Amino acid sequence: MKMKLSYLYMLVIAATILMLPACNQSQTGGEKVMDNVDDALDRRPGEKILDATEDAGDKIKEIGKDAKENVKDATN
Repeated sequence: MKMKLSYLYMLVIAATILMLPACNQSQTGGEKVMDNVDDALDRRPGEKILDATEDAGDKIKEIGKDAKENVKDATN
């Protein structure tokens, strides 16, 4: 009987450990709205850094498109 209880305890502990990552709470609708409002009003933490990163990403995409078009034009 003691052996069965110890197996049961181990099973419960293992199940608990496996379920913990599933407990991450996703953002509620209100939190998502507030994040969007903060983004629109530039009130996010580190806003200038985030904007610079987004701008750099956009420029890189633009340069990539230009390079692709130039290669396409050169091969035709």
